[in-house]
Amino acid sequence: MPKKSDELTRRQFVANAARTYLGVGLAPMLGSSVATQAYAQSSKKAERKPAESVIFLNMTGGMSHIDTFDVKPGKKEVQGPVEAINTNVDGIQVSQFLPKTAAVMDKICLIRSMSSINGAHERGQYALHRSYTPRGTIVHPTLGAWTMKLRGRKNPEIPGFVTVGGNAANASAGFFGVKYAGVPLGRPDEGLKDSVRAGSVSAEDFERRLKLADVMNKQFHAEHQNTEARAYDELYKEAVRLMRSDDLKAFDIDREPRSSREAYGNNSFGQGCLLARRLVEHGVRFVEVNLGGWDTHYDNFTSVEARCQVLDRAYANLLVELEAKGLLESTIVALTTEFGRSPNIVAEHSNGRDHHPSVYSSLLAGGGFKGGMVYGSSDSKGGRVKKDKVGVQDFNATIATRLGLDTDAVLLSPSGRPFQVAHKGKPVEQLFA
Repeated sequence: MPKKSDELTRRQFVANAARTYLGVGLAPMLGSSVATQAYAQSSKKAERKPAESVIFLNMTGGMSHIDTFDVKPGKKEVQGPVEAINTNVDGIQVSQFLPKTAAVMDKICLIRSMSSINGAHERGQYALHRSYTPRGTIVHPTLGAWTMKLRGRKNPEIPGFVTVGGNAANASAGFFGVKYAGVPLGRPDEGLKDSVRAGSVSAEDFERRLKLADVMNKQFHAEHQNTEARAYDELYKEAVRLMRSDDLKAFDIDREPRSSREAYGNNSFGQGCLLARRLVEHGVRFVEVNLGGWDTHYDNFTSVEARCQVLDRAYANLLVELEAKGLLESTIVALTTEFGRSPNIVAEHSNGRDHHPSVYSSLLAGGGFKGGMVYGSSDSKGGRVKKDKVGVQDFNATIATRLGLDTDAVLLSPSGRPFQVAHKGKPVEQLFA
């Protein structure tokens, strides 16, 4: 059995060979191009057509629910200086920091009863993305990787799973392997790096090198029966096809009118949401966009206001544009975080709030979810779930179900251990339109 160090060396060999001989260096971008039996079974059970894509907005750091979507105007000692404002749905209020979101609340299903057992960032984000607790012996697939495995790519000419900003580990496919991993983009305005032929390599030389690489790969595979190396070989064949595809333009947000770019906000998250909309238009199945800065132990109110100015503009505009383009009904827009913040305001930390996994808020819009509704509630101080608790696994199961994935499907790890897309989570069917 090959050692782990040997596996790494082989991966490096394939990657370096592609860069050296082909003039390309794309990150993993594959997903299955054929829907699996699990998706077929789930589709038979679905009462309505499943959603086609997911835009997953990850608020990293622990977004304060009390200062955003679960305001407590009657509790000054909890709410602090933040005021509640009405939305365009009677009876639903949000923070004064979210006026644009308030104007599109009729498109949003607001969950105020989220709860997690993880109060540390790394473990919380791991559970948020993978529905499992981290273990030293295995890396679980992310929800995006499960989507690739069970649903497959919608457009075979373009990556099916993309992450924008945040931790590159969010694009991991874990034990599924590189074939189902996402493409991690550091910045939305940089497009897909290394996706064009190097200027120093002519078209003729490029084709010649492709043929030479193919010969070398066949020789290598004949001598080394290694699944990982074969997966990377397929990766670079896909990379070459993408280089020749007209869909590559989906990654170029410079093609958007200035007015459209400005509407989302001149920042990485806003432009990431714009990119997500473009990618969904071109058939990308799962796009994650990250917005950090929510870890407000110190100066909570100033920090949350600044984060909300970025979030509010981009999020509301994303929903409006998706609807205008006829894509909102087929696209799930999920907005969530690893945990909330404490009701207690820590004066000695310049009015900060600490980690609080017991209760927090998340949002679902489009993709067959009800709009203009609130599900669940926290207690009067925003400290505990009062009604209709929704766990992280339940949240992921709810997304997976609307995407047409079979949450009962069991897939085995290489060691033979059984796993499911949302672990033991149950979909919250009351949210379905």
